[in-house]
Parts: sequence; C-alpha cells; structure tokens
Amino acid sequence: MYEPRTYRHWVQEQNLISFNVIIKETDLYIRASSNLRNETFQLVGKYREQIERYMHKYPLFATSLEPITIDKDSPQIVKEMADASANFNVGPMATIAGAIAQFVGNELLAYSPEIIIENGGDIFLKSQKDRIIGIYAGKSPLSERFGLEIPGEGTSMGICTSSGTVGHSLSFGKADAAVVVAESALLADAAATAIGNIVSSVNDINNGLDYARDSKILKGVVIIKDDKMGIWGNIKICEIPR
Repeated sequence: MYEPRTYRHWVQEQNLISFNVIIKETDLYIRASSNLRNETFQLVGKYREQIERYMHKYPLFATSLEPITIDKDSPQIVKEMADASANFNVGPMATIAGAIAQFVGNELLAYSPEIIIENGGDIFLKSQKDRIIGIYAGKSPLSERFGLEIPGEGTSMGICTSSGTVGHSLSFGKADAAVVVAESALLADAAATAIGNIVSSVNDINNGLDYARDSKILKGVVIIKDDKMGIWGNIKICEIPR
C-alpha cells in the first residue's frame, strides 16, 4: 500500500530542482541542479533489474533476515548489499532502499555537482552547501522538531532511518526513528535496521547508541522513542523553528 511521503519537505534547500521517479516499489524524491528525471528513470530501471534477476536466481537473497554468501559474479550493487548487511548482521534486502539511492546518486553526479536522493526515508546526499535534514518520527512529540546539520563539504554520505512505528518496512523494534549517518547509504540503511531492532522502549536507547559506537564505522546516530532522544557521534543537531 502506498503511504504519502509527508516528511519530504524536511529536506531543506533553496537552489536545487526537485522531481520524483517511481518504478514499482521504488519511489525516489530527487533534488539536483537540473531536471534529471529521464536519466534517473533509466538508472533505477537498470539497478532494479539487476537485483530482481539475482533474486529470481537466488530466492534466499530476497527473504533472508541474516547475512548470506553471494555468487562471485554478482552485480556490484548485489555485492555491496551483501557486504553492508554483513557488517550489521541483517539480511541483504535491509539495504535495498539505501543501495538504490546510493548507486543512482553516484551516477547522477556526472550531471549535477549536488545530489539529494530520498528513498523511503533513506537519503544519499552530496552537497556543496550546508543543509538541514529534518527528522520525522511519527507520533513522537519530538517529530519534526529537530534536524541534522549537514556541512557542505562536497563529500557524499548516507542518512538512513528505520522505524518500528512509521511505514511498512520490517522492524523488530519500536523506535519512532533510528537515524544513522554513514559514509554510504548502504551502511546507513543496514545499521539503521539493526539499531531499530534493538530499541523497543526508551530504556533501550543507550543500548542502540552503544551498538552504533561499537561498530566503529558509523559517523553518528539519533534515536527517538516517545519523548526521549539519544545522540552519538560526529553529528550536529539543530532545532527547527515552528
């Protein structure tokens, strides 16, 4: 069932063109220096086809909730999904939204020096200007009140969110939002899933932060549950004026 992406206006900017590309379950919201809808459509189709063909050949790739060993001749996107999921002991499909955002975003950089791609709450971003990425946490009283300050260093990164109370993605926890910042959207997506699985109550927030810290490969994390928020890492949080 389609769920309106009401949080999309919380990716704030002033100088980029916005457009959507939807193919099957993939629903991308892109901001770039020019309208790259046609290029994006072709790229999404290419990477979806690679993943779908692999799933048809190896059905376990689509269903496993744990890391799996993949074929050596797999497409690069499949290899990176498997590698990212192995870092956080989740199934490879836990990374699919981040993977498509990452691979499409990397190729779109040939056309635009700045790219922001949001795919179901998972973001690939490369920006030359400072940005604020708002945090949507469903019915939590902290939802839409805070944002991540992203410096315009021109370095690409992934910012991904898992929730046990918002959306249709599988989570074994009850976090309103587990937001992870990492060097890639695949790592951020896998980590957000793993951390989201840990948090069932406010008492689990510190456990989620410890897990992120112990991974030693994440930039930072924000965990929101009910009216409590935990923050760890080299990230900056700001309050969004109402």
